[in-house]
Amino acid sequence: MSIENLKNRNVGVQNYRMLDLEPTPTTGWGKFKRVLKRSIKLELLVGLKVTFREMFKALFMGEMHTVKYPLEKLPISPRYRAIHEMKRLLESGHYRCIGCGLCEKICISDCIRMDTRYDENQRKEVSEYTINFGRCIFCGYCAEVCPELAIVHGGRYETASEQRASFSLFEDMLTPIDKLKEQKEYPGFGAISPNADENIKPTPLAY
Repeated sequence: MSIENLKNRNVGVQNYRMLDLEPTPTTGWGKFKRVLKRSIKLELLVGLKVTFREMFKALFMGEMHTVKYPLEKLPISPRYRAIHEMKRLLESGHYRCIGCGLCEKICISDCIRMDTRYDENQRKEVSEYTINFGRCIFCGYCAEVCPELAIVHGGRYETASEQRASFSLFEDMLTPIDKLKEQKEYPGFGAISPNADENIKPTPLAY
């Protein structure tokens, strides 16, 4: 196909229907006559008929065309980059983040802040981890660079809140300890195998 055929917007047979529209009145008397004419023809009731018909189907016949958000949510793609999630270790339940700071360094929006410290056993732990979702562009670099698969993008896409502080709490992103068995793992390089629970052996270390 040539470039001229691509430029032609009327490719193929088009069955157009020409509407016989009367000219728009310009005087006040002409506008009044048009309103009166349309009122006599009951054009307003025709539109209300369609509205009430669809409302009756939705209320009494179960033909609902909308989603009752937030009680119902449409499915999203598994590759959708939504609110971050912080993963835990399957054995001990401790969070996977080792405080390397790679996500903070690679963040092009400069929205990740991390503070680390050493506990009583001289192990490095994360004391504070925040993400400013008001600046985050959800590029996914932090999830790609993480060596422990500690931070990933989840399916929660609601970012509405009355306070900015609720956009960045580490505890909100961390998997609840009582839902550790429901933690969803993401496939890819370095991901945990499906039978990881069978291969885990108890160790004396907390991590």
